[in-house]
Amino acid sequence: MLISAALLLAVLSVAALLSKYVRLMLNIVRDTPLPPMMGPIDYERLQGEQVNFRAFDGTLLRGMFLSPTILRGEKGSRIESGDFGVRGQFPRESSVNDWIREDFHSGYVSAQSRGVIVFCHEYGSDMYSCMRYCRGLLEAGFDIFSFDFRSHGSSSSLNGYQPRLWCTDKEISDCQGALAFVKSELEARGLDVNIGLFGISRGAGAALMAVAQMPDDCGIKAVLSDGAYSTDTTVEWSMQKWVHIFARVRFVYENHRPAFWHFLRWLLLKFARVRFRCRFPSLRKSVGHLRNQALFFIHGRKDSMIMFEQAETFYKLSHEPHYLWVVPQAGHNQSVVQEPELYKTRSVEFFNKYLGVGGSGGKPRAVAQEELQAARQFFAANCNTDCRSNKATGKSGSAGTFCASGKTSLAEQTGTVGKKSGKLVPVGDKLNV
Repeated sequence: MLISAALLLAVLSVAALLSKYVRLMLNIVRDTPLPPMMGPIDYERLQGEQVNFRAFDGTLLRGMFLSPTILRGEKGSRIESGDFGVRGQFPRESSVNDWIREDFHSGYVSAQSRGVIVFCHEYGSDMYSCMRYCRGLLEAGFDIFSFDFRSHGSSSSLNGYQPRLWCTDKEISDCQGALAFVKSELEARGLDVNIGLFGISRGAGAALMAVAQMPDDCGIKAVLSDGAYSTDTTVEWSMQKWVHIFARVRFVYENHRPAFWHFLRWLLLKFARVRFRCRFPSLRKSVGHLRNQALFFIHGRKDSMIMFEQAETFYKLSHEPHYLWVVPQAGHNQSVVQEPELYKTRSVEFFNKYLGVGGSGGKPRAVAQEELQAARQFFAANCNTDCRSNKATGKSGSAGTFCASGKTSLAEQTGTVGKKSGKLVPVGDKLNV
């Protein structure tokens, strides 16, 4: 009897201690510092044809269509930073009645469209940031649909919900609403449902998980993901990194097997779900469900916020066709800055290939033939990873071939082959994937 009572007391003490530290570590989920972003004038902000639509949970959102003609001044206009709506408020050009009315089937996409790319911005940004990443796609003749996530830009807010760095079911609902809206527009015009997705950071995770939950006939053929991360993996890594600050008892954070951290992360996210009234789905668990879309993962090797091993893990868990490009000198969301021309060329060629469009089309671009050939070779069969460092190969993308005609494995490029056994060491071990 005494042994049972002592055992029960020990269990209750451990539970109370874990509960205390889990509540303290909620700060990891609660704190929402903005990710490092470029300045507000590093790209040209263009005003497209603005529309209202609803997320799957009914939240009213704001988006815009950008046509390739906007670059020639035929449609839309350039805007200054002062013309943006304030977060959670109506855009200046819209009345309350305009805001309440959803605009469907109004001919925003031209009959000559080569496909529509739905852009999902990063946390803390807005729909106008699409021009930082998608200008090359406009030049190539693609239409862009960009939108503000809830509580960003000119989209409305949901009472009681505070957006954070972590992708939740709310952002997934926003993406699904945007995809459904674009599909309905294309179908109403009698156009082919030819849709690609382009997501940045948190927006990339929302895009991938939104597609994973949609039916096979959703019309989405390709997804480009730049800087995506899985909430569970990143939270667990953060817990291991910072738990010594919260925990005074060393057994909480020293000499534990991965299963302990998996359990602690699971417990933390359960607390967070109740506390913040939202779910935190796992991108790591969702990416394997994408079977009908081509996937292109981009990540900066010098990303100090999200380890680039996450992109390698997503690549390994996903189905073909899939591609991976780790940019040697890039930080978080900085690949487009470090390799602007290669970034533009590869994004265009990726969507060219999988949205059923051959060639570069659209407005002619001054692209070096060597660069164009290298980009096309990257998306050739069995030649789908570029994870080389500058030290090994010089500036990324400068060579004509990427995978030694398909014979170089991901492990050999990233240095993850065990020296003794020669077997692939799981690249996610560093983050306890």
